[in-house]
Amino acid sequence: MALQEGDEIPNFSAKDSKGNDFYSASIIGKKPVVFYFYPKDNTPGCTAQACSFRDQYEDFKDLGAEVVGISSDSIASHEKFAHQYKLPFILLSDNDKKIRKLFGVKPNLFGLIPGRVTYVVDKNGIIQLIFDSLVATNHIPKALETIKKMVSEKPKIVL
Repeated sequence: MALQEGDEIPNFSAKDSKGNDFYSASIIGKKPVVFYFYPKDNTPGCTAQACSFRDQYEDFKDLGAEVVGISSDSIASHEKFAHQYKLPFILLSDNDKKIRKLFGVKPNLFGLIPGRVTYVVDKNGIIQLIFDSLVATNHIPKALETIKKMVSEKPKIVL
């Protein structure tokens, strides 16, 4: 079953673009995270999306958030993609599509293209936004707006 807003992010692991092990538990519960699933490295929409996240990355970092891109591309493909476009954030290889299935990310265009879905998760690992759109560059402002709103909402102290 697909994850919904209000659900907790499940634990998962994958290899990053440098071949290192990444464990979701290493950042969940510590800071807000944007997990964005995209179809394929070096395609026009995915490159535009990655570069938009790159260009706004400092804004996310300034708010204490991390960005993690996930596709089924190989570690080598991610390494080349990250290097070519100077991507400062984590790219995870989901070549067996386990993470995609864990989140419930559905394919688009009659199942021909892997889904493009962004999950914004709060510091406690709870999904605050699920944004599903084929329009690659729409994901960045939605994610940033959600992170800003989460950061500005300070818990109320009752005396």
